[in-house]
Amino acid sequence: MTDYSDLIQPDKGQDARTIHLVDKKSYDDWLKGRSARERAALAAMRYKPDGYAHAILPGDDAESWSVVTAVANVDNLSAWCLAKIAPLLPEGRYRLDGRQPGKALFGWMSGQYRFDAYRSKEEAGSGPRVLLTADVGAIAPMVAEMRATALVRDLVNTPGADMGPAELEKVAERIAKAHGGKLTVTKGEALEQGYPMIHAVGRAAAKHHAPRLIEIHWGKADHPRVALIGKGISFDSGGLDIKPASGMRLMKKDMGGAAHALALAQLIMESGLPVRLHCLVAAAENAISGDAFRPGDVLKSRKGLTVEIGNTDAEGRLVLGDALTKAGEEAPELLVDFATLTGAARVALGPDLPALYANEDALADDLLAGGIDRDDPVWRMPLWDGYADLLETDIADLGNAGSSSFAGSITAALFLKRFVPDGAAWAHFDTFAWRPSAKPGRPKGGAALGLRAAWAMLQARYDRRAKG
Repeated sequence: MTDYSDLIQPDKGQDARTIHLVDKKSYDDWLKGRSARERAALAAMRYKPDGYAHAILPGDDAESWSVVTAVANVDNLSAWCLAKIAPLLPEGRYRLDGRQPGKALFGWMSGQYRFDAYRSKEEAGSGPRVLLTADVGAIAPMVAEMRATALVRDLVNTPGADMGPAELEKVAERIAKAHGGKLTVTKGEALEQGYPMIHAVGRAAAKHHAPRLIEIHWGKADHPRVALIGKGISFDSGGLDIKPASGMRLMKKDMGGAAHALALAQLIMESGLPVRLHCLVAAAENAISGDAFRPGDVLKSRKGLTVEIGNTDAEGRLVLGDALTKAGEEAPELLVDFATLTGAARVALGPDLPALYANEDALADDLLAGGIDRDDPVWRMPLWDGYADLLETDIADLGNAGSSSFAGSITAALFLKRFVPDGAAWAHFDTFAWRPSAKPGRPKGGAALGLRAAWAMLQARYDRRAKG
């Protein structure tokens, strides 16, 4: 496992190779200032400052080479400007020529992420590539965000057999213990009375994958109360409404919402954000057995609302409903939930953009701004009550599956809204938690989508309030 704190170091004038940044506008002027030897090398390589193209520039001897890499805008670096080049360079120390990396520190680390827990032999490769920065104050926050991002990726990439409800509990326990949080777990048959929907979804699983509600409490009692809720379906077969093989292949990632909630809780606690945190993970495996819940069953929720099961593959909203109710009992001023909830969100927005729902415009605006600030974009979707009638049933208070194939992501959000406490600000992320193809700094596999946007929002709200 990479220790990301080793990938960024304070610039104290130590020896380091130079990375020159160019873009299409600045390239010609930059080129005029290079040596004849460097210009000849670039001409021989037919170098063009497109995309993330890079080249090695020869120096006066074999040890004095430097690097040039193209970015979109040398005066406005994104988080991903250095993400492609970082894993391609030889090990050693590097510094940017004439500028500080800023947000690009994140991509430098992210580009060096690897998930190799299941490889029998570690892949051969060079050691760490270290980037120097004079902005010493940026190092710890960036490393914290990278560690949280890597946590999401690692948890989502781990197969369901090794990342069941019990393993999610162990992760929560480790995070809570590291930061002085209090862990509470309700599991197995003990869920039946207090959290009947979590119990119903998870009761068909084997005993070692028994369902549970995992809670972390942290922070001072007089600080603003913030609740984070994560969908932790460790594997989703679809239940008796079984998924086809193609739909089941990636269902180890159905606990991606829990991974986001735990990673965000880690960021809050590690930074000492002045909030009273309540993190809840509703963990279960949606398995098949003689005890599995059935289409047509009516479940009573913790809130008291009855829910008719139209489809056992719409189970994530059920476990979240009980968890949201529990979170609301402590009267938080803000609730944020993460869930790999609907395929409809992916049809609408694709894999890169989490669907964002919020019951307050100001909260939505803060999250959108956070996404822009962190290069972690989200897209607001309408929480439109006009579709609420699609959740009506003949025999219960509401159904868990819409009566139409239309607006699937919206109706799922409207279902969750029924369990949100009155007067609380609430945001719901319908995220994919997966990247089907690689991009610089963003490998194929588990992905943190919406995590850093939410973190930016929390920092802006509560750091600012604490400073008056």
